[in-house]
Amino acid sequence: MDSGFTISLMKNILLSVAGFDPTSGAGVSLDLKVFELLGFQGMAVLTSLTSQNTECVKKVHCIPPEFLEDQYETLKADVSISGIKVGMVGCGENIPVIKEILRNNPDVPRIVDPVFKSSSGTWLVEREAIPDYISDINGNISLLTPNMEEASLISGMKIRDEEDMKKVAERIYSLISASCLVTGGNFQKKSINLLYDGKAFYFFKKDKLKKKVHGTGCFLSSSLLTYLAKGSSLEKACHLATELTHKAIKNAMQVGQGQHLI
Repeated sequence: MDSGFTISLMKNILLSVAGFDPTSGAGVSLDLKVFELLGFQGMAVLTSLTSQNTECVKKVHCIPPEFLEDQYETLKADVSISGIKVGMVGCGENIPVIKEILRNNPDVPRIVDPVFKSSSGTWLVEREAIPDYISDINGNISLLTPNMEEASLISGMKIRDEEDMKKVAERIYSLISASCLVTGGNFQKKSINLLYDGKAFYFFKKDKLKKKVHGTGCFLSSSLLTYLAKGSSLEKACHLATELTHKAIKNAMQVGQGQHLI
């Protein structure tokens, strides 16, 4: 019987390794929505559960590393993965498992969005675990996408202007042996993302929008992964993801008492 529409028999699969946000404004819920929006089948491995709303993160429960590994191995035994995005790791104990997930998939794009703190100030991984995290992803990823605060924590350097962004990006590149996109620069009424690929700098500038929006880093990194998985160059993928994220922020809605949701 002709159903009147065509069903795709197979989609490429992208994997989100991140935490669960009950608002669906960030974490695996948002990643899966972005993957689907841009034509991929999304799957997820949970690192953590959170108790949060649009105003704050109340509690974080880290998934035990043994179960994190089991989630991944069970999926991997059944499907082929075309790209990986890592977000919130939940706790330092999960870092070695995430290292192995990344290291075991060298032939697909692997993006890490280093989610260290919530926008309301709650630490989402132990601060003392950050050096080990950076060491373990060294040589095992395609791109790191820290925001300004995360970039400063990783590099140990302050960012006051665009030149500082370039110095920090260079420093991070030397630590991870991979390209770095520093996001969320705010200078002269512009929102600025800066890509450094080890050879050249690329600025992506948009007019700053006066909205407090939850999950922009997740949206940017997950959309970036889809463009890389489609075969775009890194520069082109960063441009497309920046444009799409800007549009998403424009359309973000306030559904609770706190930040807007994409």
